[in-house]
Amino acid sequence: MSGALPVGGTTGLCHESTSAIDQAAEWLSLTPRRQRDKPAVPLLRERFGLTAPEACQAMAAANLIKARST
Repeated sequence: MSGALPVGGTTGLCHESTSAIDQAAEWLSLTPRRQRDKPAVPLLRERFGLTAPEACQAMAAANLIKARST
């Protein structure tokens, strides 16, 4: 047994993708729909290199950001 931790340590999360999700959520919360040229999931996948489930996480986080700012 090598004692090596799996990717993401003991949390099972990749911190690079978590950061990308956070960045995507922030961008999405600040960018009006009329300024986006594609639906959110394909746009976030292209712009931030997210998977479809990660893009959905970013959308949910963006909704929380917007809800907390009102």
